[in-house]
Amino acid sequence: MTTKQIDYCIEVARTLNFSRAADNLYVSQPTFSYQIRLLEEEVGFTIFERNGKGAELTPAGAQFVSFLTGMREDLKRAIEQGQNFSVKYKDSISICMMVRQAVYFLPEAMRLFAMTEPDVQILPVFSYESSVDTFLKNEADILFALKEQTKQIPGIQVHDLFESRIYLIAKPDDPLAEKNIIT
Repeated sequence: MTTKQIDYCIEVARTLNFSRAADNLYVSQPTFSYQIRLLEEEVGFTIFERNGKGAELTPAGAQFVSFLTGMREDLKRAIEQGQNFSVKYKDSISICMMVRQAVYFLPEAMRLFAMTEPDVQILPVFSYESSVDTFLKNEADILFALKEQTKQIPGIQVHDLFESRIYLIAKPDDPLAEKNIIT
């Protein structure tokens, strides 16, 4: 399924007319109909019932188009956000932490980090279970954790952030540790 086919499908659902939908998207009607037919073959069900006056959504088609519309909007937002972030940020770093920790520590940590590295985006990765496991699976670059949680993890550096029992955990080869941004 291509984004073009998704757009075609959404437009037919909006207009309920293949010719009008093709005209609205500046495509020839045969090409347009062919793409919708390919999409229906791919998904394995009829999306539109064709009739002499236009088209009607099948019940399965109505549900499918509803999901496609939401998916297309999400894709559009993702592209816009990517374009906006690409202008501002040159790199990103993901920080894994329990949700409870994020409420208290993340805003200030992000503010301080942005002062020294304004072109690096911070991507929070929230964990409801074990943030240590998320870090160990390389699903996050660094980790906020209790020092006791890290005693059995070989090959890491523990950085005291402030007077507390929560520490920033990084791998020795982490670029931020090498730059001495976190010490």
